Amino acid sequence: MVDKHSFRDAMARLGAPVNIITTDGAGGRRGFTASAVCSVTDDPPTLLVCLNRNSDSNAALKANRVLCVNALTGEQQHLSPIFAGMTDHDVPGRFATADWSRLSTGAPVLQGACVSFDCRIVQITEVGTHSVFFCEVDAIQYGEAREGLIYFGRGYHPVRV
Repeated sequence: MVDKHSFRDAMARLGAPVNIITTDGAGGRRGFTASAVCSVTDDPPTLLVCLNRNSDSNAALKANRVLCVNALTGEQQHLSPIFAGMTDHDVPGRFATADWSRLSTGAPVLQGACVSFDCRIVQITEVGTHSVFFCEVDAIQYGEAREGLIYFGRGYHPVRV
């Protein structure tokens, strides 16, 4: 069996988009940085998002049953550590660092994001230390940016179209 340190080192070589995941509703407004997001199927359009069960956003996602996946641009890199909890920002302070709107679910949509997927959570599976949220896409908002942001080799890298 592979130990968790070897696994993490190997995963650092697997580039992934940097996303801010947001939610709002009865469970509260929350947001966090995630690279563990991927497509599941296009019929119906479905994504999955993985989140540590110890995260303060976990209970909010489960209560709200909605989320928005906001893919960051290179110019939005500064938001990643803020929403990852690596700064002194509280939850309202995190959201104050950017402009937001809403689409169909009410989850906050980051203005200027490369693309935003507004979703309803349709299934949750617990695996190890994480919850896996399966999310059907209700709406998509495309940004004007022609640049995305990936995390690779424990660092940020803008990518251009």
